[in-house]
Formats: sequence, C-alpha cells, structure tokens
Amino acid sequence: MSESPLPDAPACGRNRGPIFEQLQRLLADRTHVLEVGSGTGQHAVYFAPRLLHLVWQASDRVGNLPGIRAWLAAEPADNLPPPLHLDVDGHWPDLSVDAVFTANTLHIMSAESVRTFFRTLPQLLQPGGLLIVYGPVKMAGEFIGPSNGDFDRRLRERDPLSGIRDLEWLDRLAGEAGLAREELNYLPANNQLLVWRLQNGGEQ
Repeated sequence: MSESPLPDAPACGRNRGPIFEQLQRLLADRTHVLEVGSGTGQHAVYFAPRLLHLVWQASDRVGNLPGIRAWLAAEPADNLPPPLHLDVDGHWPDLSVDAVFTANTLHIMSAESVRTFFRTLPQLLQPGGLLIVYGPVKMAGEFIGPSNGDFDRRLRERDPLSGIRDLEWLDRLAGEAGLAREELNYLPANNQLLVWRLQNGGEQ
C-alpha cells in the first residue's frame, strides 16, 4: 500500500525564497519563532533548517496538523518540534516567543478573527518581539496591482468574511495591542512583508 502524498501548496514553492531573504535578516537575533497558520508545513520545513540558531514552532488548527506532521517526518530538522494546535478564535498554546511569523492568513480570516489575533499576541510575544506578516494588503483603500483586486473578489465569493485587509487598519489593531510597525517590504506577485515590534510592557 503506497503512502499518501504530502499536501502541497504551490504558492509555498514560489514565495519561500523571497520570504527567506527577509527572514534571515529579521530573525538573526531571535531564538524562538511561532508560525501561526502553518498550513501544509512546507514553509516550516524550508525555513527551519536554514535558521538553525532558533526554534521554529509550527502551529495550526487541528485539521491541518496531520499534513504538517507528515512534512516534518519527511524533512525533519533538529530545531523543528512537533506542530501545536492553535486556533486564533479559541485555543492558543502556552508559549513565550520572541517572534511570530504568519503567511497568507490575515486575508483568509474574518475581520473579527484578525482583531482577536492582534489582541492575543501580547500574551505570548515577549517585549521587543517581532510580528512578521506575509501577504497582500491594501493601502489607503487601494489594491497594490490589479491582480490583488481579482484575488480579493475570489476570496469574498468563497467567503464574504474574508478579503485583503487595509494596512492602516492593521496598524491600528497593532497599536492597540502595543505593537509599532517598523517595516513594509515589497515582495514579488504584489505581496508585502510587514514587521511590527511589541513595545516594552506590551498591551496597556
């Protein structure tokens, strides 16, 4: 009996290189990274062995954990522990980390889930810790490139609660949680990589 194929998200293969170019700089002094919404686990198995100075902790909702475990079994790394259950709207693991990374999640979540995400971060992100978000955003209500407008329409047709988020709104949510944005990086295919830092003391 043949083994089940590993889950595959083709976008991971396309975007992992440009993301890693930024992560190796941003995470040079980090020790413990939580990836929220690891999906298939392909980002985790690519980034972790290239960032051996830190622990890369994958996480996702229960339904995605078997696929992540399969990838970790196929491509293990000493700094890649078993994935944890994390549901933004429910269960968060008891962790203390100095960086949180998430890719292509905020436009899939509902707006209320995005609010919960930012509101909960100070519970596990250490003061001075980084939040690194990859994916498309809008600026001043405008899409960055026509393809993002098409993508947003497809998202909302599938789930009216999803959609590409406004950078200004994300900044406001971050600020309410005690984070300040430090970087906006433009990556291929009209995607951005955003970096916020939790200020000393976290949420006020």
